[in-house]
Amino acid sequence: MNKKKLYSAWFLVPTLLVFGTLFLLPMATSFFFSLTVWNLRDFTFVGLENFKMFLKEGSLNIGIRNTLVYALCGCSMKLVLAFFIAVFLNSGIRSKHLLRAVVFFPNLVSTVAVGITFKALMHPSKGLFNRVLELMGLARVDWLGNPDLALFSVVGTDVWKGVGVATVIYIAGMQAIDKTYYEAAAIDGATGAQRLLYLTLPLCRPAMHSVMILAFIGGLRSFDLIWSMTGGGPGFATDVLASVIYKQYAEGFYGLSTAGNVIMLGLIMLLAFPLQKFLLSREAD
Repeated sequence: MNKKKLYSAWFLVPTLLVFGTLFLLPMATSFFFSLTVWNLRDFTFVGLENFKMFLKEGSLNIGIRNTLVYALCGCSMKLVLAFFIAVFLNSGIRSKHLLRAVVFFPNLVSTVAVGITFKALMHPSKGLFNRVLELMGLARVDWLGNPDLALFSVVGTDVWKGVGVATVIYIAGMQAIDKTYYEAAAIDGATGAQRLLYLTLPLCRPAMHSVMILAFIGGLRSFDLIWSMTGGGPGFATDVLASVIYKQYAEGFYGLSTAGNVIMLGLIMLLAFPLQKFLLSREAD
């Protein structure tokens, strides 16, 4: 019996090696260097000073607030929009396979390329969006230059790019539903709206929870789209935690920025794990 257990345990070794090398080792190394002032040649141990200094960063409060707003808005919009797109694409329309490919296409494009493209589209004078508004007789909008609007403009771009993945997850969840439920509901005289509300929505709960977790964590750690569109501006209007950390790296404060990465990891774990536990408990109900 012990030999059988030992034989089975050997199959875990490759996974543990990969996991330890690509995740545990870098995480431990990052935590160590967050306690130092370092460069590419040497380091000096300073304890928790980097964490104290990072938490005193003037733009940190704005960055954390923007990170939470970005994650919550992007997650909720993907959650709702992708559901209705999936319902439409899971219906009996003839071109649904082509439309599924079109919806998923933005996810295949580089995030930086999407950011640069939408930055051009949202240009205050030359951008296509404002040209369309002018043709409609409406005033131009400073999509990325208005501090009150810039963050939500980036969120909208993020939703456009990421809604395809959420839609695919929803479609997979809908196709896993037993068709006999819908047949029984139709026999009982349930309308399409009732079937959607009382069958599709509850039975898609696992897919919905997957979309929520992925979109929320993705929003918390988002950087490349924001940086390529606004660089954190105007001012600190679109600064998120990741961009604050990047600015510290760019200034050469490697230990300080590494401490910021550890703080960001802690924040994501603090928010994501309880959310996942709550969602899993809802699935078990």
